[in-house]
Amino acid sequence: ATSVSEGVLEPASSRVTAERRHLTVLFCDLVGSTALAARLDPEDMGRVIRAFQECCADVVRRWDGHIARYMGDGMLAYFGWPRAHEDDAERAVRAGLELTAVVASLGRDHGSVHAARVGIATGLVMVGDLIGEGAAQEETVVGETPNLAARLQAMATPGSVVIAEGTQRLVGGLFEYVNLGAQDLKGFGSPVHAWRVIGEGGAESRFEALHGGALATLVGREAEIGLLLDRWERAREGEGQVVLLSGEPGIGKSRIVRALRERLADQHHTPLAHYCSPYHTDSALYPVIRLLERAAEFTGDDDAPARLVKLEGLLSRGTEALGEAVPLVAALLGIDAGARYPAPTLSPQRLKQRTFELLVDQVEGLAATAPVLAVYEDLHWVDPTTLELLDLLIERVERLRVLVLTTFRPEFNAPWTGYSHVLQLPLSRLARRHRQALVAALTDGKPLPEEVLDQIVAKTDGVPLFVEELTKTVLESGLLRDA
Repeated sequence: ATSVSEGVLEPASSRVTAERRHLTVLFCDLVGSTALAARLDPEDMGRVIRAFQECCADVVRRWDGHIARYMGDGMLAYFGWPRAHEDDAERAVRAGLELTAVVASLGRDHGSVHAARVGIATGLVMVGDLIGEGAAQEETVVGETPNLAARLQAMATPGSVVIAEGTQRLVGGLFEYVNLGAQDLKGFGSPVHAWRVIGEGGAESRFEALHGGALATLVGREAEIGLLLDRWERAREGEGQVVLLSGEPGIGKSRIVRALRERLADQHHTPLAHYCSPYHTDSALYPVIRLLERAAEFTGDDDAPARLVKLEGLLSRGTEALGEAVPLVAALLGIDAGARYPAPTLSPQRLKQRTFELLVDQVEGLAATAPVLAVYEDLHWVDPTTLELLDLLIERVERLRVLVLTTFRPEFNAPWTGYSHVLQLPLSRLARRHRQALVAALTDGKPLPEEVLDQIVAKTDGVPLFVEELTKTVLESGLLRDA
């Protein structure tokens, strides 16, 4: 195949002023197209290339990236320009994995073997320069990042996605990898660390995946933790509670949830963790289904009968009415229970209503045995069906030993503020002294130069995530001095 780096690795003369952007660049190449062209009629080869390009367009569009150009059997895409997202690196990796799968299926559709290879890198670039003339005029990216993505694509094996260390650091435990170690790449003076992405990571939540066990000390949130513990005690005594924990990105919502779980670790209770996803806002009951799958401990090797047995064991913890509960929940999870349970004969509306009732009954049954901490994270990404189910749970929870803890960003309009058992808990930014304490915790108490500390405190504006990231950047720069 023609190298996708041809024609894009050389600096282009700028026609307009470009802007500096933090960008994730993806190169995708159709493997073996030269050999394929040698044995196919030109018209057939043209159809293959068009089908490949259509696949690329569909996938990149789905992940809200931008296709900069096609180069015959290659494609260059940007994630983070012209539209930027907080998760552009993740979007690029997910697009890369989907591209390798879709192109492989494309080959089967055409009666031949096709494979794509993908390289991805993230970094600071100059973007927006115009090259070419007339209709062929396009924006380009100048910098080391596209060069690196192209070289990683060239070293990738067919059907694989290889990413640079900068990208891997951003996506963390969201994916599983093979560490390819330091690679000598053409045009780079020192070895470059590369990783091959092999699939979805096993972390329970986005917060766990992106932060792992390396969490900074929680500072400035003693009042919020105290309020949560007070509501938990009320719930333990049978006065069900709901807490609406809200705040902007990076303000520490998930960190507070983690802190509460740590405080309750020695108490007998049942945790139920639901995680909404930015990529499944239209998938009915997505966080509920994922919770059930995790709780039942399904594995990829389980067939339908094995999953059914595990589901029965799970549901038996909260109900004795397995004859009705199992077929309804099995249908929700896509498990064929027909060999052992009669198929539900309810109308679609009644089926939905009864499934909701059974799921809430399950929580009530669990609460009869032990207090329940039901967490719903990132409700700004909730699907409408899960929101309906949560409405029903919040209506009934007042008389149960249950604390429902929700987290969301300010743009989500929580509809439950009128209930007496609901507490609104918006998170404010950290005070200056708390920012300083967080920096001290991150540096293990060793001092930074006073002017550097002042800049961190001022520039991060009280957002804990920003304090952590900027402090770590300073530490990596070597400005830390021994006390």
